[in-house]
Amino acid sequence: MRGEARDRPGTVEAVSSATSDRRLRPARAAVFAAFTMNGFLLAMWVVHIPAITDRTGVSASTLGMFVLLLAGTAIVGMRLAGPAADRIGSRTLVALAASAVSVTVLGPALATGPVTLAIALACFGFGNGALDVSMNTQAVHVERAYGRPIMSAFHAMFSGGGFAGSLVGAATQRAGWSPQVTLTCAGIAGLVATAVLVPHLVSHHRPETGSRPEQYDSAADEGAPARHDASTPHDVPALDKDSRSRHERTRKVVSLGVIAFVLLLAEGVAGDWSALQAREHLGVSESDAALAFGAFSATMTLGRFLADRVSGAIGPVAIVRYGSLLAAAGFAVVIGSPWLPLTLLGWAMCGLGLAGGVPQIFSTAGNLGGTTAATDMSRVFTIGYLGLLAGPAMIGWLTAAIPLTAALAVPLVLTLACAATAKVVSR
Repeated sequence: MRGEARDRPGTVEAVSSATSDRRLRPARAAVFAAFTMNGFLLAMWVVHIPAITDRTGVSASTLGMFVLLLAGTAIVGMRLAGPAADRIGSRTLVALAASAVSVTVLGPALATGPVTLAIALACFGFGNGALDVSMNTQAVHVERAYGRPIMSAFHAMFSGGGFAGSLVGAATQRAGWSPQVTLTCAGIAGLVATAVLVPHLVSHHRPETGSRPEQYDSAADEGAPARHDASTPHDVPALDKDSRSRHERTRKVVSLGVIAFVLLLAEGVAGDWSALQAREHLGVSESDAALAFGAFSATMTLGRFLADRVSGAIGPVAIVRYGSLLAAAGFAVVIGSPWLPLTLLGWAMCGLGLAGGVPQIFSTAGNLGGTTAATDMSRVFTIGYLGLLAGPAMIGWLTAAIPLTAALAVPLVLTLACAATAKVVSR
């Protein structure tokens, strides 16, 4: 079939492409499942925070330190996962990391005091960081194999998993289940899901920029050598992007990381401060203020489901540029709004604008070529994740000197800067 496709590039190539898509569907579904499972298990911990802190006697201030500990160990997991995925393959690392997350999600429920809770959260955070990098590396492989943007949909499934986890957690708590029982069941479900999805993930190949998408076949091709066009001169390293200098590559990775930092900073600010801003600035009730976060998260999830199709039409640079401009406009609306409906519109604009940018950045980082795709992605992840942590904290510090609404000028200006430098995301 491959030989015939070369001789008759028209109809037969289309048939071959359709066959390839069918072969890759299980891999795509497996990566969807990995993102969903990760969001689900993380949400199961979050919804049980009040019960677990009451049980362990942890104060709100101590919990804040523990959340930073979880984030710190997640960053360590991300940094170590990149080189590990390049060495042993992202499929193997997904299996290990997903299993670790499924087991360690039970740790906080079994904690009996601050020390044991800190240890449990450190282990859980490390596993989540490793899973973040390994499953996004898989997403890059599958996206490359499909030959069209699908990264944003994977991130949408993470949001969907988090929503499902919050519903399940709320239902089990209402039914009187203890955190130990609920998180044990969640962990078992995670292990079962891992066992089912891992065999369908794409096999490990060291990516080369000049290779065609068909180089990334299904798990059945594990260990198969990479295919090259017979017309490609293998002894001419200048034709491979991996021949770029280390300095250029590092500069690209850092630039992508800075853009990710800005967008995730804005996302963190919107997620953590939207409800409080609506209550303080407009004087509305807590239930009405909660609608601000609802508007943001709803359009964020919807935008991620739509972003792939839009990216395929206008490209990743336009997604980042116009999305950042929309987010900046949203922050401007929130700052100037005197009415709740207008504020909700502003937060909805922020969610929609920020939805597609980060997946495009991660996809670009994973497609820089060479043999260190996962390492490159882990570096971008680390820098970006720091923005997610720094954003809410920065706004908190600023509120000691200026009103919360005025402090939102920071993400507004930064998203404008992101729009101006969006060309960094070009591939």
